[in-house]
Amino acid sequence: MISYNFLNEEIPEFNPEFFILTLPELIAMEGKEVGDISLIFCSDEQLLLMNKKHLDHDYYTDVITFDYSIHNFISGDVFVSVDRVRENAILYKTTFHTEMSRVVFHGILHLCGYNDKIELEIAQMRAKEDLYINHFVSRETK
Repeated sequence: MISYNFLNEEIPEFNPEFFILTLPELIAMEGKEVGDISLIFCSDEQLLLMNKKHLDHDYYTDVITFDYSIHNFISGDVFVSVDRVRENAILYKTTFHTEMSRVVFHGILHLCGYNDKIELEIAQMRAKEDLYINHFVSRETK
């Protein structure tokens, strides 16, 4: 089951139901099954505190994923900084929806077993993000 929560964040231009509909298909395309997945949308400051506390990283990030998957059942918490998504959409000259999709897909891909620590992994992750952006996000919204 996929659920979502907003931690003191209002996102009037955003419909999280999009992810309720698309993520099961993405996960199936990866040969996995949907377990319990929580999407939590928060601020830069909230995610920075989590990054420091849980990962010992003192910098802003757009997504942090906590993986609780067992075998083929994909489960976890995906925390997304709405502030980072807004800024990255401007920086990368894309829409808020496209950037939010990229970040959420990135978190889900981590749950599916992908990493992004070395160049080869980063290239593979970017290719998967692009594949799912092209598959799920309407060209009109880009």
